[in-house]
Amino acid sequence: MAEHNAPMRKIDGGRRGMTGDLTNLIYGRVQPQAVDLEQAVLGGIMLEKDALTVVLDILRPESFYKEQHKQIYKACLNLFEKSQPVDLLTVTENLKKSGKIEEVGGVSYLVDLTNKVGSAANIEFHARIIAQKYIQRELIRVSTEIINDSFEDRKDVFDLLDSAEQGLYEITDKNLRRGYQHIGDLVLRARTQMETISQSENDLTGVPSGFEDLDSLTNGWQRSDLVILAARPGMGKTSFTLALARNAALEYGKAVAFFSLEMSNLQLAQRLISMEAEIEGGKMRNAQLEDYEWAQLNRAIEKLSDAPIYIDDTPALNIFELRAKCRRLKQHHNIELIMIDYLQLMTASAGDKRTNREQEISSISRALKGLAKELEVPVIALAQLSRQVEVRSTTDKRPQLSDLRESGAIEQDADIVSFLYRPEYYKLEEEGDPPGKTELIIAKHRNGALKTINIKFIAQFAKFVNIEDDNFLLPSSLNDDLKAVGGDSFSLEEDGGFNDFPDDAF
Repeated sequence: MAEHNAPMRKIDGGRRGMTGDLTNLIYGRVQPQAVDLEQAVLGGIMLEKDALTVVLDILRPESFYKEQHKQIYKACLNLFEKSQPVDLLTVTENLKKSGKIEEVGGVSYLVDLTNKVGSAANIEFHARIIAQKYIQRELIRVSTEIINDSFEDRKDVFDLLDSAEQGLYEITDKNLRRGYQHIGDLVLRARTQMETISQSENDLTGVPSGFEDLDSLTNGWQRSDLVILAARPGMGKTSFTLALARNAALEYGKAVAFFSLEMSNLQLAQRLISMEAEIEGGKMRNAQLEDYEWAQLNRAIEKLSDAPIYIDDTPALNIFELRAKCRRLKQHHNIELIMIDYLQLMTASAGDKRTNREQEISSISRALKGLAKELEVPVIALAQLSRQVEVRSTTDKRPQLSDLRESGAIEQDADIVSFLYRPEYYKLEEEGDPPGKTELIIAKHRNGALKTINIKFIAQFAKFVNIEDDNFLLPSSLNDDLKAVGGDSFSLEEDGGFNDFPDDAF
């Protein structure tokens, strides 16, 4: 007992003693390794021509404990990437050309590796053990960094939490998929993707929006893209993003994470029900529904209950919290689309002492782009526009890139910048415009064309639809319910409509 208690007394004695003792406890022991299996795997690779392809998805150079083994494996990969045979002679020649032959122990060591195994029969099993040992070493490394940083008062605790979670996420992420991307693998994947698309009814490469003209332009929301959707209050930003989330989840089965910094999760759920059941917002709030409307409500709830939509309404969310939540959602629910309502309500971090709001917004937009790349999912962030739109000429209130509020970095970081504009809001409709006509203006498109897409807003349901759907009929099954209680089937297209939601709710 005395031996076990001694280190604890040192830990209580001061920070320097704590760090030193904990470090010694970790590094005073031999780290997890399997050198004999590393030798067997490398020998098997040089013996059999197909052995390397078996372990490519399992091992990376860093997976090997001994430096000389890392260099030998790199030489094998180099030959494979050049479509050259991998055997004792070619590996030896490659290491000689790179000047690494002596570092790995010379030709004699390579010969010894091939002599240690008779075949590569168990190479996959051996490779997985090597990968497990590497993961253990990485966990030790990250944990040690967390311990050492935790004893330092200079590092912000929220930055510490973020780096800790990021380190653990990277260990998981890197060891669940290949650690390098050779062009040969990429072109094969591209061809496979094209073949899959050609055989599918859905020819989009990204997450569908459900709006035909928009999907035609973008080919769906693309992985790693940051999409900014900006508008003045009253244009329907929240309603439009809910429509995007609903379409992706219900129509295409894509898991969506929706972060709402303004509205509660219950309000969003009610808004989704109103859109799906096509029941006016006022009736939703006071629950004064007809029998057929209760039938519509129940059908909508049943449909939405199984939708892979995950709503988080944490107020004043900071980037650290967002990344942490998104990583967990990616791991547990494989989210394919992230939506944030809205960007200007976020903070860079809980411990950020910036006084310049423009710098903070720039930091947030960069972090959102980094999150999109890290998780390989599109991130759609709503943004408010400046009041310049309101003071502009009375004949044209269409937003411009210069109207993005508080930071030009948003425009720089975004792959797509889009604006919502409803002419009828400003009473600037043109003759022949249908009620609810809305312009989705693509003002920046890094990988495509710029275009203004027309969609339609149904005010009484706060719902956006394709403008071609100019006769919004209830589903036939719901009309049957209506007739069953003595009512008439009807269209929801009415002159002028009725906006039952306050303008500033959008």
